[in-house]
Amino acid sequence: MGEAKHIVPEPLERDPRDVESLDVWGFRDTRFRVRPDGVVELTGSRYPLCAEKLADLLPWVQRTIHPAVAADDLNPSRYPPPVPEPRRQPAFVDELRKLFDADQLTEDALLRLRHGHGHTQAEMYAIKYGRLERVPDLVVYPASETQVEALVEAALRHDVCLIPYGGGTNVTEALLCPSEESRTIVSVDMSRMSRVLWIDPENAMACIEAGAVGRDLAAQLARHGYTLGHEPDSIEFSTLGGWIATHASGMKKNRYGNIEDLVLDVTVVTARGKLERMGFGPRESIGVGDARRWLYGSEGGLGIITRAVVRIFPLPEAQVYGSILFPSFESGVGFLHELTRRGEPPASVRLVDNLQFQLGQKLKSPSRGARKLLSALQKGFVTRVKGFDPERVSACTLLFEGSRREVAAQQKSVYRIAAEFGGMKAGADNGSRGYQLTFGIAYIRDWIMNHFMIGESFETSVPWSQALALCDSVKRRIREEHARRKLPGTPFVTCRVTQLYATGVCVYFYFAYYFKGVENPSRIYAEIEEAARDEVLRCGGTLSHHHGVGKLRRGFLPRIHSAGMLSWSRSIKQAVDPTNVFGAGNQNFGGS
Repeated sequence: MGEAKHIVPEPLERDPRDVESLDVWGFRDTRFRVRPDGVVELTGSRYPLCAEKLADLLPWVQRTIHPAVAADDLNPSRYPPPVPEPRRQPAFVDELRKLFDADQLTEDALLRLRHGHGHTQAEMYAIKYGRLERVPDLVVYPASETQVEALVEAALRHDVCLIPYGGGTNVTEALLCPSEESRTIVSVDMSRMSRVLWIDPENAMACIEAGAVGRDLAAQLARHGYTLGHEPDSIEFSTLGGWIATHASGMKKNRYGNIEDLVLDVTVVTARGKLERMGFGPRESIGVGDARRWLYGSEGGLGIITRAVVRIFPLPEAQVYGSILFPSFESGVGFLHELTRRGEPPASVRLVDNLQFQLGQKLKSPSRGARKLLSALQKGFVTRVKGFDPERVSACTLLFEGSRREVAAQQKSVYRIAAEFGGMKAGADNGSRGYQLTFGIAYIRDWIMNHFMIGESFETSVPWSQALALCDSVKRRIREEHARRKLPGTPFVTCRVTQLYATGVCVYFYFAYYFKGVENPSRIYAEIEEAARDEVLRCGGTLSHHHGVGKLRRGFLPRIHSAGMLSWSRSIKQAVDPTNVFGAGNQNFGGS
């Protein structure tokens, strides 16, 4: 057999309507709003949720969080905040002008602001109601690996700080510029390095540039009959390089694996030069020089990832959604555990607790006519015949992918196991809706902030034996912290299980509270979230499952690493980047 033949895909043309917001999550044409009649709607037409008229949502929020939440009681954003003037390094900029086209460099204030934050509640609150003390002084858009190398070399010569930027979706304050940084800070935006360079069908591989956004990457591979299978919640906006740098996981992890299972090779430009290899195979044992192991979770502290070779898979022959109702969250978790013991779980399995199930029901238009009658019959069957308590029921959404035979066998097995735990099939429509809701519901956080509510998510992984206790303890700790501060209303605290392993699960928590009349609500939120993370660690959970550390969680590193491990991390940084060119200050890199 000769050398493998590569397919070189045509560049993807973006829809001109796909403009992203600078001040809130997502696309500019999509956001939640309350009509004068109190009906909530999601604007645009991108998601199934956009077609719903949510008449029940606002009353439910009033009952669940605070009765004063009202359509006309607004906390208007003051975006944009004052943006610090750029700190220029004239000799460095003069050199860049010889290396880059004019449109590859910008000092635009709003673009610099956007490149200086991710999507934590603190960052989003700051750009709407406060300010960021430090933002990048310059944004550079390299279009090739050669330009990235030239940029790093120039930064070394002129003592400039570089912070890589992918999709800007992180929730660990990884993009925040250190306030004490006196050097010129350059945000290196990778969006112009977003091509699928080649697809190798025979060996099931593809080479992709680091700035490729998930939704575009998926579309390009699909044109040729392939998928990477990696679908984080942020797939519409996050990038391949960001997935590697944060050690990401996706919704279909059960079938395709986490990012470390998909990456075969990675190229990175560091202060010591470009790290790349001349070849790669299905698996290797090549000593400590394997750059992949250092780059997973490096969060921009060691270099700029420029491209990666990844595994790809044929598009599945069958894709089938499903859903199950369980009498309780506990019975649902029991089902998930048994599922991992007795067979391969479907591509995606997600279990929500009762409060999150209730929210999902309110994100639907009120049923009318025949639909209303059918809904009443279904509810009557669930509550009276099956004996489910509406205040305890939980729901599981499923996505099966594979050959038709595989999917049929998995469905049979999954629903049989579910029945052993009191589970009741709830239909493909609910499964599809639950899966797609992930993308639409992401816009809620910015909407509720307009109505004096502040919210965020955080995640962990935990062994099966401690999962339920951890969920209960973290919820209780948040409620106690809320009560201790005498905050208004009732805290919204909920969780869901999102990824399964033989040894345990990933659990996402969501916490929100009403803050009208509260002084510095963002700081108070951060205090409660930190207490919740303390409880996570106390109960046997990990510091993070896939969001990473950044600056938000670095204070907890001494609780999970020995002094020797912390020293080892600093030594790696010192060896690869002795002058701290990549000075974002995440984790404990750079001595921060």
